[in-house]
Amino acid sequence: MAERRTEIQAAIRTHRLRYVRFVWCDNAGLIRAKAVHVASLEDYLHGAGVGIAAAQQALPVMYDALAPGSGLTPAGEVHMRADWDTFTPLPYAPGHAQVFTDIYEGDQPWAHCPRSFLRRMIAQAQRRGWQIMAAFENEFYLLRPTSEGWAPADGTVFAQTAALDALAPVLEEITAALEAQGILPEMLYAESGPGQFEMPIRYADALRAADNQIAFRETVRAVARRHGLIASFVPKIFPDKAGSGAHLHFSLWRGGRNRTGDPRRPEQLSAEARAFVAGILQHLPALMALTTPSPNSFKRIRPRFWSGAFTAWGYGNREAAVRVPQPAAGRPVTHVELKTVDPSCNPYLALGAVIAAGLDGMEKGLDPGEPVAMDPADLPEAERAARGVRPLPTTLGEAIAALEQDQVLLQALGPELARSYLAVRRAEWEAMKDLPHEEEVRILLERY
Repeated sequence: MAERRTEIQAAIRTHRLRYVRFVWCDNAGLIRAKAVHVASLEDYLHGAGVGIAAAQQALPVMYDALAPGSGLTPAGEVHMRADWDTFTPLPYAPGHAQVFTDIYEGDQPWAHCPRSFLRRMIAQAQRRGWQIMAAFENEFYLLRPTSEGWAPADGTVFAQTAALDALAPVLEEITAALEAQGILPEMLYAESGPGQFEMPIRYADALRAADNQIAFRETVRAVARRHGLIASFVPKIFPDKAGSGAHLHFSLWRGGRNRTGDPRRPEQLSAEARAFVAGILQHLPALMALTTPSPNSFKRIRPRFWSGAFTAWGYGNREAAVRVPQPAAGRPVTHVELKTVDPSCNPYLALGAVIAAGLDGMEKGLDPGEPVAMDPADLPEAERAARGVRPLPTTLGEAIAALEQDQVLLQALGPELARSYLAVRRAEWEAMKDLPHEEEVRILLERY
């Protein structure tokens, strides 16, 4: 740590930093920070934490007021301890750096800390000999101000090159800012919605993948703002246009090697990966309260919308909730995609819960059944039932009810985090379930 402190102090001088943002992501999936002036940083470099009210984890997306039933009150304070390995100067905010934090109560990780939850799930996988690698694949809209409100920044369709030309300056600056933070965008293309883009990033170990998701959202929004635009990750901004997901790609590693594919039939999933997928499918209705956790999320997840509306899996099937991307001829399967994830999620909670579900599938030796090679909506209902292909929740209320009954996920979260998380999402569901779409989006547009 002494060497790392020296590197950070050198970076402060080189980049002329004044503030370091101590960043956390709350139960509502909002990214928050307290910034410490560098003149006061020395104690924090030696392990001191930045205090926040414990009640911060009980705030819903609509306003800074406690969600009922969270178990948290205005009394009590916890402390954000920096993970100094994540310290990064911010290329889009001169004079500022950021560091991701774990929240502590006294000298122990706080029971309500999402990042600490993901650490626990990673440790559980490691005890079984597994490492999880992952990446979130984000879609987002770029919007311009008009006299009538915000409108798409262009009018293109999927993969139209004109979109890359029209928005080249902002897209180039986003890319450069991500690269400066050690985040590699692997692709860039226009998505189906006007002004919508997708920018998949390189995979990393599970904790870094969740950190990268926070950094990605922060970077895209900040750079867009510098260009007079809003970048919004709201799952369904326009009722009649494509929604935005954050599909989770993951792979299973053991002994430094990717074990997602079958060693004997590398174009197919290994037995361990099949069991992991089966666990996800088994718990998916409850998982959705963590991976697609906004009332708005469920306006995106509909049959025939390529969003995964059934508990189905398949090779190259973009209507299946779990898709195994088909490799080029002669190449092995390398990873799995969970489509029922969007950017309103807290990535530490979403990824941690997916790991918990997958490990449960491994422990119980679950079988996902035969892959579905067609749109599950086109299967006769009797065949869907026989194959265990179930419709997924159509509202956040249904997903919350499923999570309340899922003992595996509740036990993984722990009673305190489960209680505060469910309280926040119940408050959001009750507040927004009957809102007109335009009013719901007005609340969420600049939250996500």
